[in-house]
Amino acid sequence: MDVINSFLNIAAPPFTFFFLALFLPVYWSLKFFLCTLNSIFAENLAGKVVLITGASSGIGEHLAYEYGKRGARLALSARRENALREVADRAREFGSPDVIIIHSDVSNVEDCSRMVEDTVNHFGRLDHLVNNAGITTSKLFQEETDITNLRPIMETNFWGSVYTTRSALPHLKKSRGKIVVISSVDSWMPAPRRNIYSASKAALLSMYESLRVEVGTEIGITIVTPGYIESEMTKGKFLMGEGRVEVDQELRDVEVSAVPVGSASECAKAIVKSVARGERCLTVPGWFKMLYVMKVLCPELVEWGLRLMYVTGDSAKEAYSKKILDATGAKTVLYQTSIQTPDVKTD
Repeated sequence: MDVINSFLNIAAPPFTFFFLALFLPVYWSLKFFLCTLNSIFAENLAGKVVLITGASSGIGEHLAYEYGKRGARLALSARRENALREVADRAREFGSPDVIIIHSDVSNVEDCSRMVEDTVNHFGRLDHLVNNAGITTSKLFQEETDITNLRPIMETNFWGSVYTTRSALPHLKKSRGKIVVISSVDSWMPAPRRNIYSASKAALLSMYESLRVEVGTEIGITIVTPGYIESEMTKGKFLMGEGRVEVDQELRDVEVSAVPVGSASECAKAIVKSVARGERCLTVPGWFKMLYVMKVLCPELVEWGLRLMYVTGDSAKEAYSKKILDATGAKTVLYQTSIQTPDVKTD
């Protein structure tokens, strides 16, 4: 067996390059043709039933509005019921013919099963599942005194999506529906202080790529990797010590620095358009894809740059990322700085 592996170590690289040189132009041409076709014959979302988790704010909120504009019927889920009602009212104003709200916590498997059941019981079907609920943190791994405090990140970001998907799968197969997964560029970018958050988003990426192979053409899966988009994280809301969710706008300045923050409405518009076209992946804003290219081609340089920007200094708030933001005054131009006092929990 070792002899065979030794042979493959030598033969695989030239064979792979030969295969790519021969078939890649054909593959790209076919893919371009199919993308054009899907753009022309994009899915009509009017009357479709869409379940969105984490719909009380940020990307989830604006996805509700965007689906509503296209006439979809909505089931909106989150932990903050009052905020959810406001989103539901606006979604109706935007054109959704029927909206229900479901108070639930995606980290609870029973809640995930119940919200799928409530959706199907009310509408009689399920066409799109949007796994959006998530929370984040901002702390160096070595600074966490009790590592179990980070469990809610994986339970919400990863298991919340998995629980909901498992309950929804039979209904989505029946309708030949679609799953939308909100991952993050942090799934492949080694950002300091977001270690467990990044791991949860990378787990989503791997999970749904594998699921795509398993379900084949029965269910479409679109994996979204947003960069910095208007959300409670870009307004300073983080999971801190002992499982508390707190607002720290100075820490937000460290994390976001002088990177422009995209609007949640434009992000949602791009996501819904991508899903209607049946696209497999979407990165928004698109320029973040170049960071992925840099990571693949020169990973050491990317890691050195991130460490220099975000870790240098005696504390997080002395990092160069914040000093650059303060020195340039870019904060008032690049992203929102105001935030209302949040609830204890987030979606």
